[in-house]
Amino acid sequence: MQILSQISQKISPKKASSFFASLAAFGLVLSASFGALNAAPQADSKVVDSKAAESKADSKVAESKAQKELKVGATPIPHAQILRFVAPMLQEKGVTLKIVEFTDYVMPNLALAEKSIDANFMQHKPFLDKISKDRNLDLLSIAQIHIEPIGGYSARIKDIKELKNGATVMIPNDPTNGGRALILLHNSGLITLKDPNNLSATSSDIIQNPKKLKIKALEAALLPKVLKDADLAIINGNYAMQVNLTTKDALILEDSRSPYANILVVRKGDESRADIQALKEVLQSEATKKFIIDTYKGEVIPAF
Repeated sequence: MQILSQISQKISPKKASSFFASLAAFGLVLSASFGALNAAPQADSKVVDSKAAESKADSKVAESKAQKELKVGATPIPHAQILRFVAPMLQEKGVTLKIVEFTDYVMPNLALAEKSIDANFMQHKPFLDKISKDRNLDLLSIAQIHIEPIGGYSARIKDIKELKNGATVMIPNDPTNGGRALILLHNSGLITLKDPNNLSATSSDIIQNPKKLKIKALEAALLPKVLKDADLAIINGNYAMQVNLTTKDALILEDSRSPYANILVVRKGDESRADIQALKEVLQSEATKKFIIDTYKGEVIPAF
């Protein structure tokens, strides 16, 4: 301020007035420049906030799309075929079905437990119970869909009523299918089991055998090959089809009472999810039942 006073004393009043006017104008320019500099970060901040909001919105859209896609593990035939049939019906309910095919029965359960898929459709409950116990898996069956029936076949007789006293009956020798075969014999009235609901039943659980049938066990895959050596052989559906036997050739056959229905399986806690319930609904629809009956001609039987 002292310097400005000295300047004003040395110049004329008119020039002093002009000098101070110019100085004031220069001050306004500086003030505006600093103001712009201070405002710039705020503008940048608004741009960043806007981009963050857009990113968050995009994330929500992606999350919404992901929630509508349902991944289901299945073996190719008939499970994946049935899933492909119901996919359009599920799409109408706002759920896109993605089928993940497996060629074994262990990996679909491990993948489900590890959350790589949302559900699986490829097994019956006895198998699920066993693998869940062996691998400590927290999985749950929520729907029975179909049965691939085990049946009794013969090269010696044409009707089960022709089965003679003392006839030889061959059954699978593994615990799961051995019990399954005995339950079929029980349901067909050929024997009586102590507990027909015991899926691990063995020959020692037979309490009545009026025809004194000779029940022998052999590896399931070999049963079609010894069909001519027995009066009756209980053969799994997949092995029967390998030698061109159909359910029409069977003298006795599993029905909807079978506990070996193939099931829809999810993680415990997911059973009430809307997309899971939608899948269950279309799999157990009348349209799906008709598809199974018309497509597989009795080789696969609806279980609902």
